[in-house]
Amino acid sequence: MSLLFLLALALAPVIAIILFVWFKDKYDREPIRFLVLGFILGIISIIPAIILEMIGNSFFPTMDMMNVFLYSFFVVALAEEGIKFFFLRIVFYKNRYFNEPFDGIIYAVMISMGFAAAENIMYVMNHGFAVGLLRMFTAVPAHAGFAILMGYFVGKAKFAKQYKTYILLLGLFNAILFHGLYDFFLLQNDSDGLRILAFVTLIICLILSKRALNKRRKHLFAKNTKEEDAEEEVEK
Repeated sequence: MSLLFLLALALAPVIAIILFVWFKDKYDREPIRFLVLGFILGIISIIPAIILEMIGNSFFPTMDMMNVFLYSFFVVALAEEGIKFFFLRIVFYKNRYFNEPFDGIIYAVMISMGFAAAENIMYVMNHGFAVGLLRMFTAVPAHAGFAILMGYFVGKAKFAKQYKTYILLLGLFNAILFHGLYDFFLLQNDSDGLRILAFVTLIICLILSKRALNKRRKHLFAKNTKEEDAEEEVEK
C-alpha cells in the first residue's frame, strides 16, 4: 500500500473534523494564520508528550490494573492534555482575536487536531490500513471531543466575571478525565469486556461535545442577531 494513500488515510479524519468545526463558526471567523499556528503547535506538542510519556513509563515496570490506571491518567492524559492546554492558555487565550466564547473551541480543536495528525501518521505508517481505519472512528474523534470540552470551558473562562481560574481548570480536568478513562479501558489487559467501556466513554464524550458545540453556536447566533438588530435600529 502506497505511503501517499496511508498519509491521506491518516489526515482525512483530521481535515474533516477541522472543516466541520470551522463551518460551525459562521460569524467573525478566526484569521487563517492563527488557525494554522494552532495546528502547528499541536504537531509540536507531540514531542514533549512523547518525552513525558517515556519518562512516566519508567515508573511502571509492571502494568497491573492500578498501574495502567495511574499511567493512563497521570502520564498519558495529563501530559497530552496539559501540553495542549498550555499552548491554548499561553498563545491564544489573551489574543485579541479570541473575542467570543466559541473561539475557545476553535483554537482547542486546531491544537488537538495538529496533535492527532502527527500521532495518526505515526500509527498508520507503522501499523497500516486497518489501524488507520479504526482510528478514523475512534482516536481522532476522541481527541476532538477532548478539545471541545476543554475549549468550551476556556471560552467560558475568558469572558467570565469571576472564578476564571476555576473554570479554566475545569476545562483541563474534563479533557484529562475523558482521555484518562478512554485510555485506561483500552490499555488494561485484565478484562476484554472493560474495553467496551472505552467506546462508551467515547460516545459520552462526543455527546457532551456536541451539546457544548451547540450551546456555543446558539450563544454566537444570539449575540450576532442582537448586534444586527442594534445596527438596524441605528440606521432607522
